[in-house]
Amino acid sequence: MSEIKFTKLVPNVFYIDIRDALTTFVDCLGFTITHDEIKTHRPFCVIEKGELRINLFEDAGLAKEHHPEFRLVTEDIENVYNQISSKYPNLLHPNLNKVTLRPWGAREFAITDKQLGIVIQQW
Repeated sequence: MSEIKFTKLVPNVFYIDIRDALTTFVDCLGFTITHDEIKTHRPFCVIEKGELRINLFEDAGLAKEHHPEFRLVTEDIENVYNQISSKYPNLLHPNLNKVTLRPWGAREFAITDKQLGIVIQQW
């Protein structure tokens, strides 16, 4: 029997207002909208950056139930931090708003919006 293989994990993230998601992912983190149904009665879009893909939905009911946390790994955390902190300081998470060496060996900082948290780390 052959090994099960996957090529990508694509999460669904639900927002009360999809514009909050676009600020975080497109404006701040540089994702691109590759499928756009934002101006429909059930706003939805697919965003991508390199090999990363996320489905964003506007659904108040599901947004109130789900508050995910993601980790994005980078090889240049200082550059990422400097860009985000200079342009979007309001997104920095109050508990991890500086690049910090963690006990497990990763250097991390975090951002947050009204729906989710994103820990950005470098190993």
